[in-house]
Amino acid sequence: MIKRILPYEGLLHEVVEHNGVLYIGGVVPEDTSLDMSGQANDVLRQLAQLLKTLGSDLANVLQVTIYMTDLKEKAEFNTAWKARFAEAHLPARAAIGVADLGPGVKLEMTAIAARH
Repeated sequence: MIKRILPYEGLLHEVVEHNGVLYIGGVVPEDTSLDMSGQANDVLRQLAQLLKTLGSDLANVLQVTIYMTDLKEKAEFNTAWKARFAEAHLPARAAIGVADLGPGVKLEMTAIAARH
C-alpha cells in the first residue's frame, strides 16, 4: 500500500510511504543567506524534525542524495553531516553537482528512511 503523507504541495507530496519505508522529497534550506555549513545544518535539522513527526529519526535513514551547486563546498557540508549522523548509523549517500537550485540555495536533499 502506498500512502501519500503530508499535504500535497504543487507538483508532489513531500513524503510517500510504502511498506514502512519513507521516501522524502527535496528538502531545501529555509534561510538561503547562510553559507554552506549553515544551509547544511538547516536542511539536516529540518530532516530530523520531519522524521520525528513521522515516527522515525536520523538513525533510520537508509539513503540520502545531496544536490549541491558547488561540490568544492563538500567539506563544509561534511562537517554538518558528521555532527548529525552517528558513525554507526551512517546512511548510503551520493552528492551530485547541479547548476542551479534556486536563488541562494546551495543544496537540496532527498532521503529514504525506515519507520521505527
